Amino acid sequence: MHSHDFALIAAFFALILLPAPWLGRFYYKVMEGQRTWLSVPLQPVEKLCYRFAGIDAQQQQTWQRYALALLAFNLAGFGVLFAILMLQGYLPLNPQHLPGQEWTLAFNTAVSFMANTNWQAYSGETSLSYLSQMAGLGVQNFLSAATGLAVLVALCRGISRRSASTLGNFWVDVTRATLYGLLPLALLLAVFLVWQGVPQTFAPYVDALTLQGNAQTIPLGPAASQIAIKQLGTNGGGFFGVNSAHPFENPTAWSNLFELAGILIIPVALVFTFGHYVKDLRQSRAILACMLTLLLLGLGLSLYAEQQPNPSLASAMVDQAAPLEGKESRFGTTASVLWSVATTAASNGSVNAMHDSLSPLSGMVALVNMMLGEVIFGGVGAGLYGMLLNVLLTVFLAGLMIGRTPEYLGKKLQAREVRWLVASLLVMPVGVLVLGAIAVSLPGPAGAVSNPGPHGFTQLLYAYTSASANNGSAFAGLSANTAFHNLMLALGMLLGRFGYILPVLALAGALASKNASAPSADSFATHGLLFITLLTVTLLIVGGLTFLPVLALGPIAEHLNMHF
Repeated sequence: MHSHDFALIAAFFALILLPAPWLGRFYYKVMEGQRTWLSVPLQPVEKLCYRFAGIDAQQQQTWQRYALALLAFNLAGFGVLFAILMLQGYLPLNPQHLPGQEWTLAFNTAVSFMANTNWQAYSGETSLSYLSQMAGLGVQNFLSAATGLAVLVALCRGISRRSASTLGNFWVDVTRATLYGLLPLALLLAVFLVWQGVPQTFAPYVDALTLQGNAQTIPLGPAASQIAIKQLGTNGGGFFGVNSAHPFENPTAWSNLFELAGILIIPVALVFTFGHYVKDLRQSRAILACMLTLLLLGLGLSLYAEQQPNPSLASAMVDQAAPLEGKESRFGTTASVLWSVATTAASNGSVNAMHDSLSPLSGMVALVNMMLGEVIFGGVGAGLYGMLLNVLLTVFLAGLMIGRTPEYLGKKLQAREVRWLVASLLVMPVGVLVLGAIAVSLPGPAGAVSNPGPHGFTQLLYAYTSASANNGSAFAGLSANTAFHNLMLALGMLLGRFGYILPVLALAGALASKNASAPSADSFATHGLLFITLLTVTLLIVGGLTFLPVLALGPIAEHLNMHF
């Protein structure tokens, strides 16, 4: 590694950590309707939205009504996007006259963007019109992220409220999350990307003649606006097929840095938002410490693995340098590794290198980041409410060890809450192990892999992990655009999204109805080093017990085969 590699890592962490306390407080004030510096220009727009939609902003909802509103909203978004993708050949803003998608692919894509997954079994520049990219995918990039933020806020209210029966109003929360939380940042990043050279145009594709005399079509489109929200909303779906490795999506070292930081800037800030809700920023610092510990462990292992020469090629290599195959050659190996770790620590499917070309250990880090439920910051809202589920699980296990009724911030965890926790623990095992096992055991779907042995198995394992974790990044090498994989991966995405959201809202409702007891000398502190250690160990043990056997069949076996 060189000095510029260390400078890149330092700049990345500075960009995501330094604004976090301020931005976290801003999100708290926005979601609770308090006055901010954006209130003057945006509050009239917010009120107009409520009037147009017939929403009473003062009406509170129980968790059941909150969940029904969320499901109806997401179902409507899915329906609109599915129709746009199927009918794009008859719709405007299609200068290339691209036909509609095949129905299983359209179904998969609509579920993917509605569920904040952005799994793409197609290449954007050859498959989607400008209208589909903007009014379809771009809109869902905002709304799916706003949905995750709304669910997190509902859980925060459930933990912080006392003897309450309501969690807020979903329609108000999703409006504020979009209007104040996502649009201003996305506008700023989009303008920056245009300045760096990302296209933002409705002009048709350009036919050019290369220096070798070959004809080439250069794709264009309104890319900057979608790339900005795909990063900030932890969506990740690329405007172009090769995502952030495309020079029009990621043209410079500055665009690479700010797109990379955009993945985590909101999830990191929301950790502090939680602290403001519970009036105890020590809780935020403890959760942040656990997340950073896991992120740094994965980053350190990946950087070490990618800086080593491939032992299988050692005899043929004159210079024992780190392999560059599949990496982002413009920015270097460290930039590719940092991106792979950050994008799988968040539910963001963007890539600037081929994960299929990662060393087995680096590929395993990406898998583990997702298998943990993407709680290492994770998606907008989704990562933190996933982490809070693990916080409650850790408190429950700690209570069992010391023989006390478990409680978190003064609220006791009883049978009802534990049942919802157990339900959420089953989401990733079912999505990854059950659906993945079905896919790998059938000759047709298993034939979609491009490599034999452990590496081929990892390709398929990665796809079902990415779908169930609502990540959306692809390992590459898997021919996933088949009817079976389109429908089965869509099922995994639905399970990974709503299999968490519904238990989280039920837990929020149950916790909101409880009265909190005052802390005593016997209360288990949830902000010190002991709790941070217990939380980290709980995450690793639960994830290890669940997924170690399947990892042994894929990246671990491949790593051992390289050396023996």
